[in-house]
Amino acid sequence: ITSVCVIYDCDTASSSGVRTSNHCSERGTETIQGQENLPPGERGVPVLCTCCPLHHSDLPPLRVSPQMLQLCFMRGGLGFLGAKRLSLIHAAFQSTQRVEYKPIKKVMVANRGEIAIRVFRACTELGIRTVAVYSEQDTGHMHRQKADEAYLIGKGLPPVQAYLHIPDIIKVAKENEVDAVHPGYGFLSERSDFAQACCDAGVRFIGPSPEVVRKMGDKVEARAIAISAGVPVVPGTDSPISSLNEAHEFSNKYGFPIIFKAAYGGGGRGMRVVRSYEELEENYTRAFSEALAAFGNGALFVEKFIEKPRHIEVQILGDKYGNVVHLYERDCSIQRRHQKVVEIAPAAHLDSQLRTKLTSDAVRLAKQVGYENAGTVEFLVDKHGKHYFIEVNSRLQVEHTVTEEITDVDLVHAQIHIAEGKSLAELGLRQDSIRINGCAIQCRVTTEDPSRGFQPDTGRIEVFRSGEGMGIRLDSASAFQGAVISPHYDSLLVKVIAHGKDHPTAASKMSRALAEFRIRGVKTNIPFLQNVLSNDQFLRGTVDTQFIDENPELFNLRPGQNRAQKLLHYLGHVMVNGPITPIPVKARPSPIDPVVPTVPLGDPPTGFRDVLLREGPQGFAKAVRQHRGLLLMDTTFRDAHQSLLATRVRTHDLKKISPFVAHNFNNLFSIENWGGATFDVAMRFLYECPWQRLQELRELIPNIPFQMLLRGANAVGYTNYPDNSVFKFCEVAKENGMDIFRVFDSLNYLPNMLLGMEAAGQAGGVVEAAISYTGDVADPTRTKYTLEYYIQLAEELVKAGTHILCIKDMAGLLKPRASELLVGALRQRFPEMPIHIHTHDTSGAGVASMLACAAAGADIVDVAVDAMSGMTSQPSMGALVACTRGTSQDTGIQMEKVFDYSEYWEMARGLYAAFDCTATMKSGNADVYENEIPGGQYTNLHFQAHSMGLGNKFKQVKKAYVEANKLLGDLIKVTPSSKIVGDLAQFMVQNNLSRQEVEAMADELSFPLSVVEFLQGYTGIPYGGFPEPFRSKVLKDLPRIEGRPGASLPALDFQQLEKELRTRHQEEEITPEDVLSAAMYPKVFDEFKEFTVTFGPVECLNTRLFLEGPKIAEEFEVELERGKTLHIKALALGDLNRAGQREVFFELNGQLRSILVKDTQAMKEMHFHPKVLKDIKGQIGAPMPGKVIDIKVEEGAKVDKGQPLCVLSAMKMETVVNSPVAGTVKKIYVKLDMNLEGDDLILEIE
Repeated sequence: ITSVCVIYDCDTASSSGVRTSNHCSERGTETIQGQENLPPGERGVPVLCTCCPLHHSDLPPLRVSPQMLQLCFMRGGLGFLGAKRLSLIHAAFQSTQRVEYKPIKKVMVANRGEIAIRVFRACTELGIRTVAVYSEQDTGHMHRQKADEAYLIGKGLPPVQAYLHIPDIIKVAKENEVDAVHPGYGFLSERSDFAQACCDAGVRFIGPSPEVVRKMGDKVEARAIAISAGVPVVPGTDSPISSLNEAHEFSNKYGFPIIFKAAYGGGGRGMRVVRSYEELEENYTRAFSEALAAFGNGALFVEKFIEKPRHIEVQILGDKYGNVVHLYERDCSIQRRHQKVVEIAPAAHLDSQLRTKLTSDAVRLAKQVGYENAGTVEFLVDKHGKHYFIEVNSRLQVEHTVTEEITDVDLVHAQIHIAEGKSLAELGLRQDSIRINGCAIQCRVTTEDPSRGFQPDTGRIEVFRSGEGMGIRLDSASAFQGAVISPHYDSLLVKVIAHGKDHPTAASKMSRALAEFRIRGVKTNIPFLQNVLSNDQFLRGTVDTQFIDENPELFNLRPGQNRAQKLLHYLGHVMVNGPITPIPVKARPSPIDPVVPTVPLGDPPTGFRDVLLREGPQGFAKAVRQHRGLLLMDTTFRDAHQSLLATRVRTHDLKKISPFVAHNFNNLFSIENWGGATFDVAMRFLYECPWQRLQELRELIPNIPFQMLLRGANAVGYTNYPDNSVFKFCEVAKENGMDIFRVFDSLNYLPNMLLGMEAAGQAGGVVEAAISYTGDVADPTRTKYTLEYYIQLAEELVKAGTHILCIKDMAGLLKPRASELLVGALRQRFPEMPIHIHTHDTSGAGVASMLACAAAGADIVDVAVDAMSGMTSQPSMGALVACTRGTSQDTGIQMEKVFDYSEYWEMARGLYAAFDCTATMKSGNADVYENEIPGGQYTNLHFQAHSMGLGNKFKQVKKAYVEANKLLGDLIKVTPSSKIVGDLAQFMVQNNLSRQEVEAMADELSFPLSVVEFLQGYTGIPYGGFPEPFRSKVLKDLPRIEGRPGASLPALDFQQLEKELRTRHQEEEITPEDVLSAAMYPKVFDEFKEFTVTFGPVECLNTRLFLEGPKIAEEFEVELERGKTLHIKALALGDLNRAGQREVFFELNGQLRSILVKDTQAMKEMHFHPKVLKDIKGQIGAPMPGKVIDIKVEEGAKVDKGQPLCVLSAMKMETVVNSPVAGTVKKIYVKLDMNLEGDDLILEIE
């Protein structure tokens, strides 16, 4: 005798040597007395009761020795109760004999991704050989590399269909002597025909029997079984519905909301909640289509939708002997689109009685169908604690990991052993021995973008660094650097499982692990998961299935900085495509970095800013006037490089020299370092924030006043702004460290100037009203801008409350004699008013003129350090310091420090060789007295003439400038009026027109927009009025503005603009400075933000790297912030691939990094699908990568806002693209079954 089944009557059990803890009807545990003295392998015997002939679940088969039988009979003569009982023994014996233990030697996983690898690992631990199958799209996927053998299936089939092709899978199994197939989850895991095909082929299916898979896979039949087992269910259809009419009938009977569910699969596919009749048809269609795509069968059934339930599921295991145990429950309530996002085991705050009901019902249902292997029974628990059966998942679940963590049971091991024929008891799995140990949480990290409705993202993982440490488990497959995330499969990247002693501990470990992740190249849901884990409701353990919908703050995502990888992208882009910022001439930056002179330790000495902070603007102005000696303003930080280097000097180089300036030039009147052209150029060409420049320089130079250029009512722009914008700009500029506002207007138009002065004064700044100078007050033949004109204008400005009076000589026209006359007259008229003179040295007479101004009574003159002076810049600092030394005008500045300062800039200037005006202009020119071109514009026009092939015609451009100025009525020429004259001059040269021809043909020509808008009055009213009849001929019937242009503009709503910027740039932190940048330069600001999102903080790079990138094998360091330095080495540049990209290789902090960069030149010769232009409202782009599965409109069709246009499918989820506007479909760019990338153009709407 090799085995025996003991049969007894319950009533005589105690007298027969059997002890029962409970009556068999209560499913108690029975043991034979005396077994404790037997060897472990001989303990426990299957027991049948005559009144309840069922195997009792906790006792495995017993190999009975003669001594055991003798013991049994001696303990009371356990008789066999007649022939009837003998037949029962025979039946039981035969049942036992039918279960044969067959070890498994080779397992194939009919799946992909992390679940395939999970099974392979379990098999390896058990000494079992592994086989993978893979589709053509998965050739490079990790799961095929983890297996001992791997075979292609579904050749020529679509990606998902390959894993659904049963004949290929069975063929691979038979040809390679596979003992058993593990289906994983998804794909064929719940297909009874697949389970049956395995059995028919003589291959074991690691899961329930085909019949059980069929019953449980048919959700309608599963409901019926649950009802027969006495398990409560949600009201629903008895069978899959076959038409929309049936759905109508159900909703009429039970009311809304209802829910469609796929009849032959789960995981949220084919699941749609419907809350009204209007939504019914569309959701029915989408649910059917999704179910068909995911499971090969679109059958649906419909249920009443339970509002705000908890989703609780019970893990079960059954063996081939009818034994079933549960491994407690999991809370899967945190869901998005009915797909689980975070799973927890055990369920927090679950009532013990409810837990008992759930687990008992799960076990009872499993026994009802003879369930074997692993499965999950899912329930909904409403707010009253009432539970409803949903379905049975007859497979391993994605979230099985949390159960393994809290029970210490390896479910995949158990699955394999059960398939081999072992009983639960042989595996040590008795219900009373399964205990809960702590809490486990699983987060599904997916390649989805939460900020865009969790749209799947695809691409190449450029960086992958995981979170690890005590209590953390990772299950993944595609999570490694270089992995390509395709749109064909599920977006799951890695499962992160945290285990702790309780829910808060596990949550803390999970938060820490997620914070350690670094994933670059694709978007992930990690920021969203971090918000979930920090949510109070989650931490209290009181979540339900509406948790995500009812907590919109979960979508307030804090994006990762990703600075290092973005900088690599920038460097790679420059290496492949050349400089991003436009380069006027072909000249390479100097390979030598400038050397900063020695800076003493400690704080810099006090300066004039200390006076300003202590005594305020009026006290500051008084101190300036009382100062003995000539004061200097240094323009090196702004106007000098605007004039010589096209405003291209970067904050990086300004910051390096700033501490030296603070320590050695503390007696400067001020440093001009902001405003004017530097504001927009910083964003437009240098890709850095002008406000950040101001803040950083202020921190480095705390003792010297800063001065900015404010264009009156135009602030720092070239157009008119609402008055409140100008006031707000000055207020924020003052808060960020600006001290002196030099307010001017390009036409000396007093109303514009007065507004700027009021704004600067109200902000608390020093108001320096600047009169723009032109003409020659010493020439009696120049009768328009006379000495009297300037004195009268100065009277108005002093009356308006200016603290300092400035003469702004933008073209360098102020000759020594005119300086004596003008400054002398101003000093005599305003003896207590500080006078400041600004000029350019284009003619070469700048030093002489400034000395004349000083002698005539000027308090301050502008200079630039020697290496940045002369030509179209300001006069030389060294020259002024030397010429005044030992006189009453002594500046008090040490010449040695000027030399050191100049040496730095001489080397720094070499970095900007491509922008240096000396590339095309070798000296200044006294013809400026004739053409009156401002210094900065002189340089720009010279560059433009050469870039347009008009270098040999620059003399003509200068002559045309004179003629254009006369055409416009002899203007004050300062930005933007100087640009208007320049635009008209180039227009005349390009079209070979004389002044007379322009006047004669004015009503026929198409003039530059700047000229037309000037004549309309958008810039203000010029002194002496507009030129007639030229103005009337140009404008014809165009509207004209009378008075101050900005006076009629409505106030800007800063809060609304901030809200729009948050939405447009998907950023939570939009600063007041950002709002003002957008108010001044909307398009430039948007492009700047888009650039920084792509390329990061390029201001951290040195100038040579910024302009031309690194050389191959070059090593360098980039300091992101104090204490965070990147060590980078450029390794190699790859060949062009079929997508028009080159792979660029770097070593970052000792680790290999590579990025793909589009070769813009090569792509011009290759055909690509057009991309959507975001600033064109009617262009509709693909919100995510995917395949076009339905086009709902035709060209020429009328569409309403919100109307469905097409349907995309990606990662087995479908997304309807709706029209954002109403209009007519102009053109459709896609076809059915076309694969799209994100932002590919779908159609255009007029």
